[in-house]
Amino acid sequence: MQTIIEYFNSAPDSHRILLLTLSFFILWNLENIINLRNEPNRLKHLRLNATFMITAAPVQFLLGILMNFTLRWTKAHQFGIFHRYTIKNPLLLFIATFFFLDFCEYAYHVLMHKVKTLWRFHLVHHADTELDVSTTLREHPGETTIRLLFTTLWVFIGGVSLWTLIFRQFIQIVSNVIAHANFRIPEKSDRLISLLLVTPNFHHVHHHYLQPYTDKNYGDVLSVWDRIFGTYAHLPKEKVIFGVDTHFQTCKINTFGKLLRLPMVYIKSTRSGSLVDANQEKDLIDV
Repeated sequence: MQTIIEYFNSAPDSHRILLLTLSFFILWNLENIINLRNEPNRLKHLRLNATFMITAAPVQFLLGILMNFTLRWTKAHQFGIFHRYTIKNPLLLFIATFFFLDFCEYAYHVLMHKVKTLWRFHLVHHADTELDVSTTLREHPGETTIRLLFTTLWVFIGGVSLWTLIFRQFIQIVSNVIAHANFRIPEKSDRLISLLLVTPNFHHVHHHYLQPYTDKNYGDVLSVWDRIFGTYAHLPKEKVIFGVDTHFQTCKINTFGKLLRLPMVYIKSTRSGSLVDANQEKDLIDV
């Protein structure tokens, strides 16, 4: 266990990038084999979603500095839940930290859907009507900023140690890529696996275009929170249609520039609770 702790305490960012690349490559090819999808369309879709990595990089770099400061400060001042209630066994500490951070990610995801201002950024991810592994990369830089600030807050409150955070991120990377993969695992197997873990079958329901399914199955790595808090739903594969029902026009956006502008435009949505100018959305599509 000490070897694992030492590795994750010093694991370079390049290892996370390598893990993401490897997971992406394997799942991408599995999608090709299973679905036999049109290759030119897939590559165009991949290029669009992968472009978000360009805007994500500087945000991750800058907020990584804040995260490192937070990790050092909480350790130096013995601040946070896991410093106040010490768990000496490293394995139990990791499990406790994993569940704590996963619950926080669940809460964050719920907020992204329920708070109108936050939803405008998260909408960019949900507006993808061709869900596949590349959708994992499709995150507006505004949402990247919000997500990393929330993660820093969770680390601060929890007094999370570096190695447990990085270890969980390695698992999270693989889990998120698998969850967005455009194929299903056998239903009998999924019934068992999804009792604990988020699977493609589980997460695809969250990307269904109709309510209430868009606001179900928020889980990040663990599915247990949705079952505990009543946000779990099941939908057969043949009934799942990706997109957002309140934003049919938005889902037609197919350029990076327009997707970047999307959160800044007032969009007609039943989520907003107020009247807004839908013509601005049409202008965005037509530009």
